[in-house]
Amino acid sequence: MLFYSLLLALSVPVSAFVTQLQGPSRPTTELEAYKKIFVAGGSKGVGRKVVNQILEKSDGTAVVALVRDPAVAEELNALDGCTAIVGDAMDQKTVENAMDGCDAAITTLGGGNSDGGERVDYTGNSNVIESAGILGVVRIILVTTIGCGNSKDATPESTYEVLKDVILAKNKAENLLIKYYTNSNWTIIRPGGLKSEPMTGKAILTEDNTVLGLIHREDVARLVLEALDSSKTERQILSAIDPTIESSFATEKPIEAFALV
Repeated sequence: MLFYSLLLALSVPVSAFVTQLQGPSRPTTELEAYKKIFVAGGSKGVGRKVVNQILEKSDGTAVVALVRDPAVAEELNALDGCTAIVGDAMDQKTVENAMDGCDAAITTLGGGNSDGGERVDYTGNSNVIESAGILGVVRIILVTTIGCGNSKDATPESTYEVLKDVILAKNKAENLLIKYYTNSNWTIIRPGGLKSEPMTGKAILTEDNTVLGLIHREDVARLVLEALDSSKTERQILSAIDPTIESSFATEKPIEAFALV
């Protein structure tokens, strides 16, 4: 998911342009009744941060993580409240079996092609969506990228061309969720360029599909869980950026943060 790493060397501040309309982090709503959450992509990156932050709540919420690497599964299974299942998200039945019994699903899947040329960005994510539909798991968070759908024009043309195959695959997964799973309370989160530094706590979600910027993976995970806990994010497509991170390609206009409460 290093979609905008080519742009990280350039910098310009944009934090002065943000309108902060968000409420307190992790709002308490009825959605905190979700007690067993399926995470696809939990081996590393944003997905692993999601797993860690769920477990850090220490409120009894359990995590089921589907991972490919047995060593990662062993590491995750050592964490209290986490069940890691070894399997390939490219296989729908494997995903369905792993998700069975969960109340909500979060997928951060992304990466290279399979041996057959399929991208996990579409096939893996679509398997999560299909399995949720089969099992009646109606709460789904799909993490894609800025550049998908109506945010295409936010991405510099040269960057879009480099990442076109990834973006188009993720876009297909978004369309599947939106068009065919009409009974699902889905949320799509499109992060900007990802960085692996500690959480700033300043990243925001926004309905503005023209924004572009950077964001740390820990902050994406935080926003994913805030979105899960907010009924206002249901059937919403939201971009995620951190306006306090300097970047020359970041949006230089007022940005309205999405109100979670």
